[in-house]
Amino acid sequence: MTFRKFKQVDVFTDKAYWGNPVAVVLDGTGLSDLTMQRFARWTQLSETTFILPPTAQGRADGADYRLKIFTPGGELPFAGHPTLGSARAWLEGGGQARQEGVLVQECGVGLVRLEKQKGRWAFAAPPSQKRAVPTQLLPVILKALGLRSDQVRASQVLNNGPEWCCFLLDSADTVQQLNPDHLALKNSGVKLGVAAVIEPTLAADKHPSDGPSLLIARSNRESRAFQNSTHAHAHANSHGETKASEFQLEVRAFAAAIGISEDPVTGSLNASLAQWLIEENFMPRQYVAGQGHALGRQGRVHIHKDARDQVWVGGDTVLCIEGQVALD
Repeated sequence: MTFRKFKQVDVFTDKAYWGNPVAVVLDGTGLSDLTMQRFARWTQLSETTFILPPTAQGRADGADYRLKIFTPGGELPFAGHPTLGSARAWLEGGGQARQEGVLVQECGVGLVRLEKQKGRWAFAAPPSQKRAVPTQLLPVILKALGLRSDQVRASQVLNNGPEWCCFLLDSADTVQQLNPDHLALKNSGVKLGVAAVIEPTLAADKHPSDGPSLLIARSNRESRAFQNSTHAHAHANSHGETKASEFQLEVRAFAAAIGISEDPVTGSLNASLAQWLIEENFMPRQYVAGQGHALGRQGRVHIHKDARDQVWVGGDTVLCIEGQVALD
């Protein structure tokens, strides 16, 4: 067996073990897709990545490296937290960017640009296509989630490589209290993203053991004025306490269709949600999304839409494990 350098990076957190980990094999040269898939299934993380040299065309177009991304159930053309985590692993493993403060990743959707912004890396969200949720699918999903139709404010199918069936719900309490029928979601064949706007006013901090619904409050339209002026960097103290003012959108991701009942923090989903929700004036051009609370995580996704209308998705990363892995 060949021993290859390996790192595991926690993403969308500045504190280890509060975000979403990605397993990164720093040299995937010579590995078959079957071997990569088997290892990804073995790690049982939401994503495992393999770094490779760019293709000839990718190199000519400015790529620093190429990334292959696998879930336990299959390969993805793009994913957000693996993009940020693999960039951290590549740089820590000795990778040298062609341009300071900029990285270019080649992957299934083409080239993805990353920039260092305000001390953290962010990726340029690939364009997201949207379409209406198929009429015949709506009752299936609502039943699997245990939702009434009047709890849904808006819905769209969003695709930026991965495809997500997305629902904006009436309150963050509703999002947090979901207890989906994962078998029904798996049988539906769709990956599901749910979100709700956070009301800015919240009582004193609550410990997660008091229940996730106490960490959040119901959404309302008046909160947008607050959101437009708020961009707080997230921080969880040693007891895991958090404030709703640290994030303005509550998100959950259910992906039983690809072998993941619930993903802790999801970059591709948040990228698509941002493009949709900002365009439809549900969210401001800059905000922080919180995800993972139902799983005991404190993920924070930093969203910013620049003057050119490019959406950037940023997050902190923490190196947790490094060593070697035997793979042939």
